[in-house]
Amino acid sequence: MKMSSKKLFLLVVIMTFTNTLFAAAPPPPPPGLPVDGGLGFLVVSGILYGVLKLRNKK
Repeated sequence: MKMSSKKLFLLVVIMTFTNTLFAAAPPPPPPGLPVDGGLGFLVVSGILYGVLKLRNKK
């Protein structure tokens, strides 16, 4: 089975471009607040809300 030169060239070009697309490094994460800081804020606010609810209940 003999491939024509155009088909072979097209195959090499396609394989080269797909290889470079999949080998590219992922982009860095966007800058912003760290997740840990947001979770800490939610935990502290939840605890304070619970304490206030218990104080108002008595």
